[in-house]
Amino acid sequence: MSETAEQVQEQEIDLAAANEILDKYQGMQGALMPVLQEIQDHYGFIPEPTVHLTAERLNVYSSQIFGVLTFYAQFHLEPRGKYIIRVCMGTACHVKGAGRLGDTVKERIGIGHAETTEDLKFTAEFVACIGACGMAPVIMVNDATYGSLSVQKMNDIVTKYQEMD
Repeated sequence: MSETAEQVQEQEIDLAAANEILDKYQGMQGALMPVLQEIQDHYGFIPEPTVHLTAERLNVYSSQIFGVLTFYAQFHLEPRGKYIIRVCMGTACHVKGAGRLGDTVKERIGIGHAETTEDLKFTAEFVACIGACGMAPVIMVNDATYGSLSVQKMNDIVTKYQEMD
């Protein structure tokens, strides 16, 4: 039985891993970004208790860390899905029907931009550009890129990932 995003956030966060990460950077100047990146790599997002621990250990204010976390799109304060579906909405993709691909994600999985399914299986992101304009319209699922998509091909991709563990 998988946990919901709400259950993950309400759980007591084990700070042992965050402390190990912080130990590696203790006393180093400019360590905030790599610390936050490693914490996110470990937990899958940046849990609030790790922000306060990081502030204490690096001798900065929590508000400064939240400023960094909300400024950079790479950081996430909420649990994310196992499969991150990025739908390119750049000009070339838009012209070739990316909006229909985004609609397919909404219809098939039930989530829109920056949303995660309750079971933490999928997160959807409608992004400005993936950088594969010659393959438009394009999506990425985690690190896999799929191009020259139609709604049918998109449906097939969604089905493939729905059937995976």
